[in-house]
Amino acid sequence: MSAEIICVGTELLLGEILNSNAQFLAQQLAQLGIPHYFQTVVGDNLDRIAQVIKIAQERGSRILLFTGGLGPTPDDLTTEAIASYFQTPLIEDAASLDDITAKFAQRGRVMSSNNRKQALIPQGAKVLPNPVGTAPGVIWQPKPDLLIMTFPGVPREMQRMWHDTAVPYLHSQGWGQQTIHSQTLRFWGIGESSLAVKVQSFFELTQPTVAPYAGKGEVRLRLSAKAASAEEAMEVITPVADQIRAIAGPDYFGCDQDTLAAVVGRALQRRGDTLAVAESCTGGMLGAMLTEVPGSSSYFWGGVIAYANTIKTQVLGVSETDLAQWGAVSAIVAEQMAQGVQRLYGTTWGLSITGVAGPGGATAEKPIGLVYIALAWAQGTMNWECRFGSQHDRELIRHLSACTALDYLRRQLAALE
Repeated sequence: MSAEIICVGTELLLGEILNSNAQFLAQQLAQLGIPHYFQTVVGDNLDRIAQVIKIAQERGSRILLFTGGLGPTPDDLTTEAIASYFQTPLIEDAASLDDITAKFAQRGRVMSSNNRKQALIPQGAKVLPNPVGTAPGVIWQPKPDLLIMTFPGVPREMQRMWHDTAVPYLHSQGWGQQTIHSQTLRFWGIGESSLAVKVQSFFELTQPTVAPYAGKGEVRLRLSAKAASAEEAMEVITPVADQIRAIAGPDYFGCDQDTLAAVVGRALQRRGDTLAVAESCTGGMLGAMLTEVPGSSSYFWGGVIAYANTIKTQVLGVSETDLAQWGAVSAIVAEQMAQGVQRLYGTTWGLSITGVAGPGGATAEKPIGLVYIALAWAQGTMNWECRFGSQHDRELIRHLSACTALDYLRRQLAALE
């Protein structure tokens, strides 16, 4: 029996608010092990809401979770639309009306007449209480093979109602006896298509399932298994995840909530090493990523945003001659920036970035997306030339530059362990 999430609200269609309710409910359904194949967003319109219900039934959805459209205004039509579709009259629930009235009184306000609308429920439905707001929902089985639950669009109210009433009800009806648990493997330095070729055979598995997705330079593989508990699901997932890690080699950097900065931080801590950074085109983004990790002050000592050439020469000690000959975006300047920041802070490692993020500043020889990264430590200095492509916007090039710099450091640290 599969569920479908139906979010009602023209404001969602217009992009005026983020649909966080769908994300929350999708995560909750996975935890309960309830299959969920479709999500729908529909505007505040009786006919279109009815059409959505019809389509959901035709494609086999047997639990319909509605959010939004339970308010007191004329465009709040969810309850009315559901009752009308199943040709069921609306009745005023006395307990709900008393609750709404009491909540207005507690706030020192007089209830408007249009708030009585929120106490209307389809005949035969049960009230899904709202302990923190004025709009109750309903739990209703208009047909033996169909369950409908409605929730207000306010995330705080919806989430409380879900945990307090909806989940216990689903358990009582025999739903949610299993969980769908996932682990996400994360990769940097390899494209989605290249990784897919390496692990193609795993995409045919059904327990666990393996699915790829990518964005902003990172590739992820989500491994999902259905079992009685998260622990049992991980027993299914782990052997497959281990095989994929072995195939991917150093392109794999972590799982689930791991970030490149966090992985690098753990490696630095294990070795007792310290790091300082020098940034030009990223303008502090690399340092920000590092300091997002709690406890990073134990290994990250600071950085220099060397945007102007005078800072490169006067603070980091970059040669004015080399700067004039090769330009700020060059391997030799990147190396001297890394050496300079390492020397300035007295750290184990110095990591630098200089490049052309665009949209201006490019030449035929140095196009947008050309970036140099350098790493300095006691054994010497290394540099890498990266060409991220002029088709990308400034923000993405800066993001790719900072993440790639962390990845190069991660790989070097791994090679020393």
